[in-house]
Amino acid sequence: MILLIGGTSETALIATALSREQFTVLVSTATDNELDVGLDEKIERRKGKMNEVEMTALIKERSISAVIDAAHPFAEVVRATALSAASSADVPLFRFLRGALEYDYERIVNVNNHDEAAVVAFDFGKPVFLMTGSRNLLPYANEARKRGIKIVARILAHAESLLACRNAGLSEDEVITGRGPFSVEDNVDVIKKLGIGVIVSKDSGKAGGLPEKIESAKLEACDIVLIKRPAESFKNSYSSVSRLVSAVASSVGVKCQKQTA
Repeated sequence: MILLIGGTSETALIATALSREQFTVLVSTATDNELDVGLDEKIERRKGKMNEVEMTALIKERSISAVIDAAHPFAEVVRATALSAASSADVPLFRFLRGALEYDYERIVNVNNHDEAAVVAFDFGKPVFLMTGSRNLLPYANEARKRGIKIVARILAHAESLLACRNAGLSEDEVITGRGPFSVEDNVDVIKKLGIGVIVSKDSGKAGGLPEKIESAKLEACDIVLIKRPAESFKNSYSSVSRLVSAVASSVGVKCQKQTA
């Protein structure tokens, strides 16, 4: 069985590709949000966050042969947990990373983290639209209050996400709920309706809807504050699903041969 740490739009593609190679797949997601994980009978899903001890125990209990980290590019805690758990359980770890893209728009400002993004975004003095999800909202909310500038955050309509907004001090009229992918038209509609001048997004690639965000910013002459991806140097990383599955099949096959020798 393969443990696939999912939660992104690529989850079903990877799980289905693995099942076609006759692997059974346990897809693990931190939340219970609706997510396509594939329809094959060899695919099952578990829900809920895990720490290193819990993930290590799961790997051993379910006789996991390999772990695939296909979490969001910015899910650094999950990545660290998967690496430690796989090492503790002595199983190979593979990572799926979305391919990076180049964006042709002169009004993009690249920053390293949310604290920096919050300062830069409100420096423009225009209403800010957060397309970064429900985590790390506090620095933006603090800057908005300090400077008296309008802020709007788009999040999933999930209890945990709504609670994060309340904890950050955002009011109901500063929160929009919805589930992506969002089209250019969806984004433009919000920008026009709320008079948005600045968009904040993570560099989450094509699957994260970044091209649509940038195109909508171009159409409405918005500035974009783009948070760079965390540095990644893990050797077993793949941006191609087929290459990832091939590498997993090769590794698991070698390991099985050693165990039966």
